[in-house]
Amino acid sequence: MAFPYRKILILGATSGIGRALAASLIQDGRFVIAVGRRKEHLDSFVQEQGTDKAVSFQFDISRLDEIQSFVKSPSEIDRLHTHEVSVDVASVTSSHPDLDCVFVNSGIQRRSVFSEPETISMSDIQEEMTTRVSTSSNLALVPILRCSNYCASKAALHQWILCLREQLKGTNTKVIEIFPPIVQTELHDAKHQPDMGQAGKSFGIPVEQFTEETMERLQAGDEQIPVGLSKIAFESWEQQRQGAFHRIVELMKSSEF
Repeated sequence: MAFPYRKILILGATSGIGRALAASLIQDGRFVIAVGRRKEHLDSFVQEQGTDKAVSFQFDISRLDEIQSFVKSPSEIDRLHTHEVSVDVASVTSSHPDLDCVFVNSGIQRRSVFSEPETISMSDIQEEMTTRVSTSSNLALVPILRCSNYCASKAALHQWILCLREQLKGTNTKVIEIFPPIVQTELHDAKHQPDMGQAGKSFGIPVEQFTEETMERLQAGDEQIPVGLSKIAFESWEQQRQGAFHRIVELMKSSEF
């Protein structure tokens, strides 16, 4: 099986493509751990799917100082640090030691100081999961003027994922990247982008189309999954750029640099 993972944690599962993917994974026979900020959305998701198929953890990923205690048990953290643990729930890994896949679908990504590579522990990343799936965007490849800072953050995430996948080659950790196009979700409604008005609801492809295509590619074992219009950039100049990246990687290896 190209996508054999049975217990999957999804960050950003309260709405939009995160919630839609969570539901699709359950329909495909997987158990989902839904994580997000809005408790009422998490509760309704578990109620819809059933407690035999899903559980939820309310957690705000922007609270960076609490990420460790969310991931690891307090006893594990106490062995590493002396500060008091502020999260009052059991860690996700102690509650679900058989967790084997993590979808990072949140607006805030893993805290790492990329200007100081010695602070990034590859062994920690390998210990945390068997598979990491990250949602970047078509905007990582083709930016738009409307949200230049958002495009830049997605481009940075994409570059990091390319390097992470290369660094973890030969380990038991698989790194998957999904490139959504514009998808019809609440991200574009009048509440979140008032200047778009009601027209925002019709922007992009239906979320059902996005999840169907994404699930098909996940089950095929693909590590890079462009969806919809994202294929235009990905299948053309992005292939040339990644080819150059891999040539540089091999050149640096051969030079022992």
